[in-house]
Amino acid sequence: MKSIYNLIKEEIKLNPIVQNSLLGKSNPWKRSHYVILAEIIKNELSKKEELRSERKFELGTSISHITLQRFFENDYDYKTHNDLRFLKTLDKICIFLGFKDLNSFITHVKAKDNKADPERIFSEDLVYRYCEANFEFFKMFPIQKLDVFDGLIFSEAPFRERIKNYSSELCDKRIKLFTTNNRSNFEIFDLDIISEETDKIVIKTQEFWNLVFIVEHSDEEYIVNELNTQIYFLRKIDSVWKIWDNYNPNSGLLNHLIEKKP
Repeated sequence: MKSIYNLIKEEIKLNPIVQNSLLGKSNPWKRSHYVILAEIIKNELSKKEELRSERKFELGTSISHITLQRFFENDYDYKTHNDLRFLKTLDKICIFLGFKDLNSFITHVKAKDNKADPERIFSEDLVYRYCEANFEFFKMFPIQKLDVFDGLIFSEAPFRERIKNYSSELCDKRIKLFTTNNRSNFEIFDLDIISEETDKIVIKTQEFWNLVFIVEHSDEEYIVNELNTQIYFLRKIDSVWKIWDNYNPNSGLLNHLIEKKP
């Protein structure tokens, strides 16, 4: 995440609107410059299509000059810069830079870095697509639609079996994902290949999942709000790459929350 964090700083300074303003001629930036930057970002965000729906209410259309100054002047810190509020700030900055959100910016960066290695790009994209499919899987509750993982997880993989087991319990309890006004969402904000062989790849991610579940036809609510590191184990079988297993320290968290409820 540190490299992404620093790249975003560089992209802001290279942005044509910033370059053509007083900021493009100033170095170093001081408090007054961050006030100007905040106004530039606010004006541009007000025109963005991405913020003309409920996302406008979730993210807002401005960033304070104090937040921007801290962003530029402070070094990356895991605890400070991986909380939900700061991730939303990064979403807004990436929208200002012309991307859909932070995930879109990261995907763009990874694609540029890995242009010469299509198999590496595909393996990383496989994890992104799994996370998107997993979110869609939750949205279908209390119907269990395991086929969303076809093409992503091997049918005989232990990971798929665990998904089947925990989701069966949740669907039996008539659990549904609450998505109104984007109450439920997720972010993948770092992804690294930590081991690579001809038929095996291990990928580490940092993910934020903010999910609100309700019990159908009741006011019972469960909130899963987790920021963690996950490990994905990919295998190549019969010339096909798919996910074989996953390590998630918070796996089954919702099931445990329900069990503990009096």
